[in-house]
Amino acid sequence: MTLKRSAIGLLVLLAARAHAATDPSFLLHADAVNFADYFPGQLGNGYASVLTAPRGTEDTPAYLVAFMDRTPGDMARPAVVPAWSGIDYRTGNGHWLNHAPLDAAHFRHYRQTLDMYDGTLRTHYRFDDGGRSTGIDVTSLVSQASPHLAASQLTITPHFDGLVRLSFALDAWAPHRPRFALAKLDGEQVNKALAAHHLTLQPVAPATPDRAALWYPGTTEVIKRGGDRRQLTLWLDGRAAHGANMAEAVAVSLPQGVQPVSTRLKRDGNHFALELVLKLRSNRHYRLTKFVAVSRQGWGGDAHADLALALRARTQGFAALLRAQQDAWHALWRSDVVIDGDPAAQRIVHADLYYLLSNVTPATGWATGACGMTPGYAGHVFWDSDSWVFPALLLLHPRRAESLVMFRARTLPAAEARARARGLRGAMYPWEADPDNGSSQTPYSAHVLDETEIHVDADIALAQWQYYLASGDRAWLTRHGWPVIRALADFWVSRASYDPVHHRYGILHVTSVQENHNDIPNDTYTNASARRALQIASAAAAVVGVKPDPRWAEVASGLYLPFSTRDDRYLAFDPSVPQGPGSDTAGSLPLLSYPSLDLPMRPSVRRHDYAIAAAELAPRKDLNSMALAPLSIAAATVDDTRAAADWFQRNLQAHVIKPPFDVRTETPTNNTGYFLTASGGFLQNLEFGFTGLRIRARGLVAAYPPVLPAGWSRLTLKHVSFRGRHYDISVRPAPDGKATLSMTLLSSARSTSP
Repeated sequence: MTLKRSAIGLLVLLAARAHAATDPSFLLHADAVNFADYFPGQLGNGYASVLTAPRGTEDTPAYLVAFMDRTPGDMARPAVVPAWSGIDYRTGNGHWLNHAPLDAAHFRHYRQTLDMYDGTLRTHYRFDDGGRSTGIDVTSLVSQASPHLAASQLTITPHFDGLVRLSFALDAWAPHRPRFALAKLDGEQVNKALAAHHLTLQPVAPATPDRAALWYPGTTEVIKRGGDRRQLTLWLDGRAAHGANMAEAVAVSLPQGVQPVSTRLKRDGNHFALELVLKLRSNRHYRLTKFVAVSRQGWGGDAHADLALALRARTQGFAALLRAQQDAWHALWRSDVVIDGDPAAQRIVHADLYYLLSNVTPATGWATGACGMTPGYAGHVFWDSDSWVFPALLLLHPRRAESLVMFRARTLPAAEARARARGLRGAMYPWEADPDNGSSQTPYSAHVLDETEIHVDADIALAQWQYYLASGDRAWLTRHGWPVIRALADFWVSRASYDPVHHRYGILHVTSVQENHNDIPNDTYTNASARRALQIASAAAAVVGVKPDPRWAEVASGLYLPFSTRDDRYLAFDPSVPQGPGSDTAGSLPLLSYPSLDLPMRPSVRRHDYAIAAAELAPRKDLNSMALAPLSIAAATVDDTRAAADWFQRNLQAHVIKPPFDVRTETPTNNTGYFLTASGGFLQNLEFGFTGLRIRARGLVAAYPPVLPAGWSRLTLKHVSFRGRHYDISVRPAPDGKATLSMTLLSSARSTSP
């Protein structure tokens, strides 16, 4: 009986795998038609990432988690590590593959597929050059199962007999020039420096961010390198400029029975490669694999250790590495957001979740930058990590969400030192934090934000408490979350000012979450989130068995939230700040309904807040893509299904989704891609906005009626994790035309109400 059940289970598992692997929502394709518009995708596992390229064999930028160049005078920025992806091929006296013109004459029958379900990139084409033709098939991965490993398997099918050359490289990148002292230059000086080098803050190619002239990568210096042409290996030790150490190693496998005619190690400046000459026969398939191992200080060993890993992977073979990769990604996709009735939305949901999973580590103390492991926003950690990315991962991938809150716990001493330096109590986290050590890395041109856009301190407290509520882990709260929450509450008590005229507390000299309003009193989002942070501190004290500071409750209860009794709605900030048409005075109000804050208010106030914000923002065509999710969520809280769906659909528009791999950019008019902030907001739109769910002390609560856009037959959150249990949560149409929410406990298949 047991054997029969196991066999049936295996057949079901294999059938599910086969179905999911062919689900088009997991498959993103590039073809020769869109070479000119090719925006690179990404292969990554949270620790290491590499960008894709059309041929599948090029040297492309690769990054390691929180691996920063800290050159004095500049702000810290991600150090691009020596390129490990390069495999080059030449048939005779023609072009090397990676230097041949990228056109239909040289690349025929072209197809590249990013398989997000398997975590692989496969590229197939026929390479015609120098009168010879070769079938090329490349499969590449960065391993989720063995995070130090990556690999590319190249299958060549020559349509001729003869000698070919192959090159397997570990190429260092030259330092970026020019480099600016962004830690010292104000805005006007930055503009002058750009002009002096004939640079502009505009995209110059489809994959170039508008601020590429300032968001260039940092440098990795190669300390030593070597290889063994007989063992077909390469290795190097390196160091980020004024930063941490790193290492890489390569082991190459040849087709069975094939011996090189010749091998050599080629060193030429930054180029370092193992070059082979092989004798091939026409119309036979030859598979060669480049196994790569990478590490950085604090994560793995040196080049010697990496070489051992690469050699072990070569011994086990590419098929074993690929199977482990597929199994690891398939396990991640057990937790998913499934939309029935909207294939376009489903595909983009999978892309957003794929990029989040590729850029966030599980169960570490590393956070992620607003643009993940890329130079976008210089890799710095903003409030985006706590308020946008963290909540999107919390229910689906809590081990990755944990890393984001643990980053704040790990860097608490740096935040406490910043507060002391300003005569404040508690902890003052930076506006832009180094993802490794938590130090402030805000460029001088934006230093005012580092001092006054302090709502980041409240956003961090909200995330710490949400993690505790979702995990129920009192030991974690006592050891890690509570020290952060307590320090943040102390900060708000020391930062708030008492107004004896109105008998209330205010927070003065802040930059609003709408950043064009600077040095103002009483930004409503800041005050509301600070109040919540103080309330959280008192609640957390009760959980860990500590007496709360009575000043926390005193300041929280007296903190002023600007409100218009005439209009029955909140104001975005103090009424003393000039407000009127065109002044962006309501755009932040939807954040009051954002899931982690969810400010309690009367239904009429919620409706009026949403209405004024929607009226102000609806005509704008250049909305930042992170602004759309709060609007959709706010519409859902007032049970306006049509508006919630309309705002959601605006987040699917092609001008913020770059082909061919659905990379999300920040706005329609720039190319700041891999914008994980908006990806997190987009997923929260589904997980919390359309379901109406909120995380509260009493559990996962249906706080608002669920909504389901027209044409959708079902929305399902699969394998949600909450307090040690797993659920499937579904929103379906109800007979009355509304929507209904159901929650199924997977361990007993018992249907419940959340």
